[in-house]
Amino acid sequence: MTSVLLVDDEKMITGPLARALTQANFTVMVADNGRDGLALAREKQPDVVILDVMMPQMDGWGVCRALRQDSAVPILMLTALGDEVDRILGLELGADDYLTKPFSARELIARIKALLRRVELDRRQQTAVDQISAGDLRLQLNTHRAYKGNRELLLRQKEYDLLALLLSRPGDVISRAEFFDRVWGTDWLGDTRTLDVHIRWLREKIETDPSQPRLIQTVRGVGYRFAAEAQP
Repeated sequence: MTSVLLVDDEKMITGPLARALTQANFTVMVADNGRDGLALAREKQPDVVILDVMMPQMDGWGVCRALRQDSAVPILMLTALGDEVDRILGLELGADDYLTKPFSARELIARIKALLRRVELDRRQQTAVDQISAGDLRLQLNTHRAYKGNRELLLRQKEYDLLALLLSRPGDVISRAEFFDRVWGTDWLGDTRTLDVHIRWLREKIETDPSQPRLIQTVRGVGYRFAAEAQP
């Protein structure tokens, strides 16, 4: 049975959500502060982590940052904050999606299922090609590692998937819709700006001057293109 870790200090939220998730056939674990949530996530290895932002002892951003040091578990953040900066911060720290309170249990369950379908698709996708390369960029698909020259790039899961898609079709314009279909899944329900955030991270790691990108080019109103002609 799929396990969900719910980390939130508001019992009026965790109680009803835990019951709804249990009725939806999830195994539910609950922690009421960030420090205990982090310890439980590392011990129990849940399939999904639902993480509130504002909590005692350790906030949700701190927990997300710590988890992303050694785990690719899907993370969905809960926030009562309406500021776009706070939502973007969660994505930059490695969260996969977020929900702004108040929300319904049905919406949360839909988001969880979407994340799980994306993970399952990633696991099933197999390829006979061991390596993709362009210029001094190289992806080893069997080991899921990326290199720029002789230096290994420390990429998040979605960054790696985006780069693999771009390198597999150099020169082609890839639409925003296709990026979401191929990398996040057709049932992505989150903020579409997360694509731009991940592209920015990727540029910071592979471009000589991220403020003037030559490799990953923006095609306004459409999507992005990997410029093969820009390779040395």
